[in-house]
Amino acid sequence: PSTCEVKKRKKAQKQVPARKLTQEQIEPESPEPVEGREHVYVQTELYLEEISDRVIEVDGECQTDEFLDRPPTPLFIPAKTGKDVATQIEEGELFDFDIEVKPILEVLVGKTVEQALLEVMEEEELAQLWSHQRAFTELRNAEFAELQRLEEQDRRIREEKERRRLEHLEKLRKQKETAEKIAARAFAQRYLADLIPSVFSKLHESGFFYDPIERDIETEFLPWLISEVEETLQKKILGRTMLDSLIRTVVENRLEEFSRPPPPDPTEAPPEEPKATDAAPQVAGEADVADQPVAEKEEDGQAVAEEELSDSPSSQIEE
Repeated sequence: PSTCEVKKRKKAQKQVPARKLTQEQIEPESPEPVEGREHVYVQTELYLEEISDRVIEVDGECQTDEFLDRPPTPLFIPAKTGKDVATQIEEGELFDFDIEVKPILEVLVGKTVEQALLEVMEEEELAQLWSHQRAFTELRNAEFAELQRLEEQDRRIREEKERRRLEHLEKLRKQKETAEKIAARAFAQRYLADLIPSVFSKLHESGFFYDPIERDIETEFLPWLISEVEETLQKKILGRTMLDSLIRTVVENRLEEFSRPPPPDPTEAPPEEPKATDAAPQVAGEADVADQPVAEKEEDGQAVAEEELSDSPSSQIEE
């Protein structure tokens, strides 16, 4: 802020106490009391307050929460006042950089070299430790491999001995079993010399030996043939039933149409009543026309049934 603003603020601060003093002097005061009387302070508020020499004290307590973390106090930066002033310093007046920086540079270089030497010594020590550890690991692995080789060799020798022992026992068992089989076979041949022909003759008489073609015809062909014949008969019955229902439906429709009187035409004059002799031929002719499609349908149904019967597998087999 400028100097004028600062002066205005100081002047305003000085004027505040003067205003307060003026207001106090202006406020009116009560007149002096008459002789023998005195002024007494009386409360005129709506809610009276008890006045006593000793204030009543009461102990109380309450549970409060833990204090929250107080935020950091912001950095106080005073307002800038006055004018900026600069000082000109020529080169070489305060210090010589090359001379002043020399001791600091020596310390930095010395510490850096010392730290580098320590790191190099540590790396060499670690390399030696790793080489000793590698040599020890290789020696241990070689000894472990030799131990495994000896254990494997011992295991193979024991397995070979056990295998040879089992082979010898198996050979003895097979020799004994072969001798027993030879003896049993010779005994069986002598015992069954006359038994086999009699058994075969009895089995043949009992029907155990049969012709496979005949058995195939009895078990597969005849049941299939019977099922096909039944299916063909069911188709014929179904066709005849459908034909009968169609004929019945057509006859009922025609009967209903001929039994219904024709509607009268209002524009034409009412014709004369036909005679009985004239109406009979017309009805008979219409009946013939109505019966003709039914007969044709019946003939077509019979032809279709005959064609299905001729195309069925049973008819082919009979041919």
